Amino acid sequence: MNGATAGDEAVTVTRVGLLGASGIAPRAIIAPAKRRADVSIVAVASRGDAADYAQRHGIGRVHADYQALVDDSEIDLVYIALPPSEHARWTIAALEAGKDVLCEKPFAMNAVEADEVAQAVERTGRRVVEAFHDYYHPLFQWVREFVASGELGVIEAATAEFNAEIPFEASSIRHVPELGGGALMDLGCYPLHWLRSLFGEPTVVKASAELNPLGADLSIAARLDFGNELEANLGASMAPGVEFGAFLHIVGSKATLHVDNLVFPSGGHSIVVTRDGLDYTSTIAGEETYDHQLAAVLDAFRTGESLATEVEDSVQTMRAIDDIYRVAGVR
Repeated sequence: MNGATAGDEAVTVTRVGLLGASGIAPRAIIAPAKRRADVSIVAVASRGDAADYAQRHGIGRVHADYQALVDDSEIDLVYIALPPSEHARWTIAALEAGKDVLCEKPFAMNAVEADEVAQAVERTGRRVVEAFHDYYHPLFQWVREFVASGELGVIEAATAEFNAEIPFEASSIRHVPELGGGALMDLGCYPLHWLRSLFGEPTVVKASAELNPLGADLSIAARLDFGNELEANLGASMAPGVEFGAFLHIVGSKATLHVDNLVFPSGGHSIVVTRDGLDYTSTIAGEETYDHQLAAVLDAFRTGESLATEVEDSVQTMRAIDDIYRVAGVR
């Protein structure tokens, strides 16, 4: 990290390098970084036209390959938004080069790769955060606190889904299983993470999937057992004609909770708590999820405080994904 001056105060600036000239990076980290004085996107590496990407987004340095970027001594944090099949490999490379990492979801291709990243974290003493940006928005903080408060009573059932039509293209990362495509990897990891964050680690009771011509799941459904007589339904679909929806529904003995659009709450969301037949609707103020995520990452890396979406959590998410696929007969 280097020093910069904002007004009369010295500001420590975290220097970020982007692995991949990705479509998500402008919203996920480039724009949030421009809204802060303590972080700067200083370099990008891509197998495509990195120079054009850098010019469009005001990034000063372009590296010819990924290894050159992770070896750059003037980078503190590497942001990885490559195909999931590349996540573990380049996360480990960045860790071994002395960098911390913010890695897009899904964290890896499977739990074996996630364990390898965890070993690299232990070996290098560096840190990796998985970019479950929704977790850091005040909306999900409210959900966690509300569920923990006991106001719902005994939790009896839950349903979590993320559906969004993603037209099939044989070359699309989201549809090629060898690259980490599929509805569960791309969409369903979010509702799975909501459920795990609230209720712990599940056992997969049953699961089924509809596959595309390449063998990736267009849609997937699973029944998860969280113990204490609580089972939850998990769903994700990117099939043709599916309507966008990202919701969490929890049924308790005293009340029910329904939250719409947990993924991108700043774009519009609702909280509905139903008690005694009456609906109480509200919202939670907040910035873009990505702004909250970047703030949490920068603060944690400076203070040493641990984050909920660091590598231990990521390993557990990948184990649950592996189990769902195994029961569904996809892998």
